[in-house]
Amino acid sequence: MIAAAAALYLLAGLLLCLASLWRAARRHRATAHLAWPWRQTLCSLLLYTLAFNLTFFLQELFLVLPKALTPGLHATLYHNNHSWQGDNPLARLFQGTGALATLVSGLLCLWLTARRPGRTANVRLFLIWMAYCGCFMALAQAVVGALSEASDLGMAMDFLGLSPLTKALAALWALLMMALIGWWLSGAFLGTADADTLDGRGMRGRYVFQVATVPALAAVPLIALFRVPRELSEVLLVPAVVSVVGVVWVQAAASSSRPRGAPPVRSGSAAMPLAALVLLLLVFQLVLRGGIAF
Repeated sequence: MIAAAAALYLLAGLLLCLASLWRAARRHRATAHLAWPWRQTLCSLLLYTLAFNLTFFLQELFLVLPKALTPGLHATLYHNNHSWQGDNPLARLFQGTGALATLVSGLLCLWLTARRPGRTANVRLFLIWMAYCGCFMALAQAVVGALSEASDLGMAMDFLGLSPLTKALAALWALLMMALIGWWLSGAFLGTADADTLDGRGMRGRYVFQVATVPALAAVPLIALFRVPRELSEVLLVPAVVSVVGVVWVQAAASSSRPRGAPPVRSGSAAMPLAALVLLLLVFQLVLRGGIAF
């Protein structure tokens, strides 16, 4: 039932996403004279890559800290992985603390997006992508955890003794929340556009495609540069899943959403996101790749 619900979630999102893009394509002749906002697309791609890696590091950090404070466990932190030695039954429970931390981060950034969105386009996009990564990274794990006891959240659910029905309800709740958050974030992305950019539903779908869908998908190979060499599924599959499961609903809602908040007073430059991303890559590969023992 959980696998069927997850497949239905993706199928429904994909069909609605294609419908949104079809409406945008119907407006193509009327909007063909409008140039693609390459700078904003690039800024969004860089900011999504930054947000993904920061969120994933936050997850690994909070997978390590509880273990480091537990007698009998010795943990090592990497930038997108962790390991531990020793034996303590609580280790299985603490496999769920990473997803909890990312969910809290996502919800906090979601609140900031609604209440304190920032005056510049880059600040808004960064908060939106942090909310996106935190929520979808954590909620997707709830679905996986209900399906597999070997996954991080699956171990925590097993430690807590959750019944199959409780796991199924948790997975269904996570799928519903992902759809609703994607719908809400679509309006947040529209709120980063100039007032003149959005003229009709087709234009909304076109704009979200340019600043959300394309950046999220194009960032997957870039994110791979930040990850510890492991199995291909860990290097590429995780970023691809997080990108797809959320962006299909963000794009699906574009035609029927309205911009959330007033347009930003200043457009963003790619220089600062690029500098932050290069610095983060250096820290990941030069400092954290070898691991830090706790």
